[in-house]
Amino acid sequence: MTKTKQYRVGDLDFRIIFKGDNNESLLPSFDVFEVETADKPLIFTLTVDDSFLPSNKGEEIGQFDCGGTNHGVYQTGNGDYQILISDVNERKCSLLQAKKDFSEGTVALTGNWNMRNFGLNNTIMMMYAFSSVEYGILLMHASVIRKDGKGYLCLGKSGTGKSTHTQLWLKHIEGTDLMNDDNPVVRYNNGEVTIYGSPWSGKTPCYRNIKAPIGAFLQLKQAPYNKIRRQTIIEAFASMLPSCSVMKWDKRIHGTICDTISKIMQATPCYVLECLPNEDAALLSYNTM
Repeated sequence: MTKTKQYRVGDLDFRIIFKGDNNESLLPSFDVFEVETADKPLIFTLTVDDSFLPSNKGEEIGQFDCGGTNHGVYQTGNGDYQILISDVNERKCSLLQAKKDFSEGTVALTGNWNMRNFGLNNTIMMMYAFSSVEYGILLMHASVIRKDGKGYLCLGKSGTGKSTHTQLWLKHIEGTDLMNDDNPVVRYNNGEVTIYGSPWSGKTPCYRNIKAPIGAFLQLKQAPYNKIRRQTIIEAFASMLPSCSVMKWDKRIHGTICDTISKIMQATPCYVLECLPNEDAALLSYNTM
């Protein structure tokens, strides 16, 4: 049995082909992103087939550190990538084999529903992040708040307080709403920078098919005081690059992402906020940005 679904994220379309007993019930966060037909560029096609076995095993070239989980990255002699995705319990959930440009891939899932959901979600997220770079797309680790029609991205390492800061905006600044709490899509297109909701939002179920122009980026740092300032170009680049999903082993993908960041920095202000987790910090960042 074969079933095909198409989705649109960041104004780009992709296709998922389910084989066997797999179906779209594994992707509940994708429901609002489904489209009947693709009238945007189709950036990739992914086949979900549990019977898939790669013809040969690639050579290990690195590990993705995804918030406490490690995904092994391998590359075959013809340049195809193989990515073995494991969950926080180190259980193998999926094996992806994709073309070097991530335009096509096949993934085999294993385990219970939670493991299969985790494996497929992460597979699609990687396929999207790396196949879309030519369209000015960055998949970023950030929490995004919207106010007066513009999106503001809070950046920082895990545990810095990104979600806490956006929650303070929601609590103390009237007319705000949460666009995404973990992996929003940022797109640079013809001099304009747009933020999109996505099917990936970490522990917060915020899967919204919405978009807004970006107001600013905000790098958060914990401190015993509240202080904000505009970042230099070098500081802003250093803040943004670690927040992006990057294939550091692939010079083309990595270079394209760096070029997109450079263009975005020229079009969008970037700030750094040293702060406490309190109302004054939220008001300071809001009034400044």
